[in-house]
Amino acid sequence: MDDVAVDFAVAAWRENNLWQVVALPPRTGETLDGLVDALRVQPGETGVLGLVSVAEEFFLLARVRGTDVRLLVSDVVAAEEWPLGADALDRLGIPDEVDAEDDELVPAGDLKIVDDLGMGPDEIELLLEDPEMWPDEVLASIASRLGFGEQFDTVLEQLPD
Repeated sequence: MDDVAVDFAVAAWRENNLWQVVALPPRTGETLDGLVDALRVQPGETGVLGLVSVAEEFFLLARVRGTDVRLLVSDVVAAEEWPLGADALDRLGIPDEVDAEDDELVPAGDLKIVDDLGMGPDEIELLLEDPEMWPDEVLASIASRLGFGEQFDTVLEQLPD
């Protein structure tokens, strides 16, 4: 996968009750191990969130806290095509070939990934079910709902085109 395929990789964590948001180098989104290693470096009180959009096709939301790694993949079928997605699906125990209708998004992973931060699984499901939303828009909505939407937007605006 080249850097162009990773639309963005962002880390977000709470420190002293304030959200910190930074862009990660695109290469951290090439493999799940690389992403998890990059997230573990951050000092998050409640773990560190990794928000990665790949090829405008799917996103990966990862939450790392110590040795605990929780994942949410927005679309299994799209994720199968990319190393990061394949790594995440493998970690989740999702079979290599998932049957789905052409336009159907099939999420996988932990819908309660940010439940303790104020966004429940029902809210995430509603976002995932919206066929009009792109992966970056869903991640922006999640960031906004969790309280770091402005910082998230600022980080994305500063990324090179």
